[in-house]
Amino acid sequence: MWAWFSSLAPVQPTEMLGLWQGAGIPSDHPLDGVLENLGWFGKRFHADMRADALLFQWRSDRLVAIDPGILPISLAIKAAPFGRTRIARNWFSYLQRALRARGTTASLKLQTVDDLTTAAMIYDRQPIADYFRRTGDDELAGMMCVDGDARRYFFKLRRIEVASRRRSE
Repeated sequence: MWAWFSSLAPVQPTEMLGLWQGAGIPSDHPLDGVLENLGWFGKRFHADMRADALLFQWRSDRLVAIDPGILPISLAIKAAPFGRTRIARNWFSYLQRALRARGTTASLKLQTVDDLTTAAMIYDRQPIADYFRRTGDDELAGMMCVDGDARRYFFKLRRIEVASRRRSE
C-alpha cells in the first residue's frame, strides 16, 4: 500500500477545502471496516485551515462532527473487533450526541512523512496525522499514521458538492 500511496501526486492544503465523503481501503489494519460500520461519512476542511476530522452520518440528512480526542486511539485500535459488530453500531448511534465536537478538531498543513511532502491533517488531541495524495480531480487517498505504530490505515475521500447536501450540524 505504501508504494501505491507514495506514487500518487501530492496535494496542497488549500486544495482540500470543502466536504469529503470517505471510505476505508482494506489494508489489514485493525481499524479496517470499523468506521464504515459506525456510520462514518468523511471529513470537512475549512478556509481557516481547521478541520472536522471525523464526520458521521446522523439520520439520513445530518452530519455530526465527533471529537476524536474523547477515546484514546490505542483503545480504539484494541476495541476494533467490537467496532465491527452490530451492537457497536447501535451503541454508537446513541452515543453520537455525547461525543459531538464543540468545534474543529484538527489542523490542515503541508507536512512531510517518509520524504513525501503533501497536505496533512494533524489531530489536536490525538497522536495522529492523516496524509493525503491525489487519485483524481476530486478524489484523494488518505493514510492515517499513529505515533509509535508502524501500521497505516488507508482510506479514500471524494469531494461532495455542498449544495447537494442539507446543512450539517
